[in-house]
Amino acid sequence: MQFIADLHIHSRYSRACSRDLTPENLCRWGQLKGINVIGTGDFTHPLWMEELQEKLEPADNNLLILKKSLRPNNVPQSCRGEVNFLLSTEISCIYKKDGKTRKVHALVFVPDFASALRLNSALAKIGNIKSDGRPILGLDARKLLEMVLDISPTAMLVPAHAWTPHFSVFGAVSGFDSLEECFGDLTPHIYAIETGLSSDPAMNWRLSALDRITLISNSDAHSPAKLGREATIFDTEMSYNGIMEAIKSGKGLSGTIEFFPEEGKYHSDGHRECGMRLTPQETVQYDYRCPSCGKKVTVGVLHRVGKLADRPEGFKPPGSPSYYSIIPLQEVIAETLKVGPASKRVQQMYFGMLEKLGNEFSILLKIPPAEIAAAASPQIADAIGRMRTGNIRIEPGYDGEFGTIRIF
Repeated sequence: MQFIADLHIHSRYSRACSRDLTPENLCRWGQLKGINVIGTGDFTHPLWMEELQEKLEPADNNLLILKKSLRPNNVPQSCRGEVNFLLSTEISCIYKKDGKTRKVHALVFVPDFASALRLNSALAKIGNIKSDGRPILGLDARKLLEMVLDISPTAMLVPAHAWTPHFSVFGAVSGFDSLEECFGDLTPHIYAIETGLSSDPAMNWRLSALDRITLISNSDAHSPAKLGREATIFDTEMSYNGIMEAIKSGKGLSGTIEFFPEEGKYHSDGHRECGMRLTPQETVQYDYRCPSCGKKVTVGVLHRVGKLADRPEGFKPPGSPSYYSIIPLQEVIAETLKVGPASKRVQQMYFGMLEKLGNEFSILLKIPPAEIAAAASPQIADAIGRMRTGNIRIEPGYDGEFGTIRIF
């Protein structure tokens, strides 16, 4: 069966995250978005783990579901559906290797609470897992992978937002040039990478070294409403084992839902303090220095991919899954109405559209324009049509600044 999963999120115990991140709200927003499986995020945090154990219960598919008494009833009938949870966390590994400080973020998936608790116990001996939902540990990423493999034969580690400059396996500032450099003899146990908001599958296809690697996408949501800004589409059994096997083999993974990568906050090179956005060619021309102040620029994902790529832009490996670039519906409505996404008018239109048409992914990806026009307005239908065809304008993000999308 086909379903959508978002396996990288955070809890309210992670820094700079919304206090609204509760299992109940995640279940509600999963239905509004059209997501069938949500990563719990942050299972390493003791208080979040207690809450997960209290509020979730095992389902028949080796996933978890919210207890019936806690399920939200403020979901339109048109959006209602079963939301499953999969135990997940993100760990920040900061360590020295080959004479350089490395900062690698990793996603970890485990099949059950017992496995999560065993890993938590092992990690607590290395560093503090109580201060942040995404613990920062002085731990080699290869060693973390070894620990994950020891915890359960079905547990999995996936490098998170693999191209982010400062905190990723391929990051320009503190990453590696290959998976082998990072994970050594255990590299065969890395089956996937998360592309992150500033890259998309087409950019990753330029590296032949990633041909055996499955590309997954997730939101890295810091609030419930940000769920699904990226996600992965599966066509397999909706179960823990079904999802893990699809990630391992690529079979049963039918595509991803993506940010337009230019909108990501590290897509281009630049220096935010001076308002300088640079192309890779300009960065080289200026010797990796800001032409305004002379400080080092942050090398973005586009530049880093180009440096490691051995294929031209536009190359697509045979049999690669499709991907769909989207703009969140509230942002589409906001531009059409010429008001902010959090405004009352946008919220009224957003929930009105969900009532009439169904969940957000259906509206953005499937529902015919004529139906959208009838339920909302011809302008919103036109905007969604432009999004679907990529007929938009983007000022790329750089050095921590999100890009700006213009539909009209």
